[in-house]
Amino acid sequence: MLSKQQMPTLPHTGFLRLDQVLKFIPISESSWYSGIKDGRFPQPIKLGPRTTAYRAEDIRKLIDEFGVQSPAQ
Repeated sequence: MLSKQQMPTLPHTGFLRLDQVLKFIPISESSWYSGIKDGRFPQPIKLGPRTTAYRAEDIRKLIDEFGVQSPAQ
């Protein structure tokens, strides 16, 4: 179990790289990319020729939507 010091915190604004996103949404990279293709997850933002990131606001909204969904029965 992670201590409070080791727990990642989601910023309110800014950008997150994929490895940071996957700390909050524990799925595989291939599942994440599949979700982007299907429109379930937000599109990345191109910051440079070899750099992509995700808006912290989009990730926060996605996490909130997960919390609102009712469990499958």
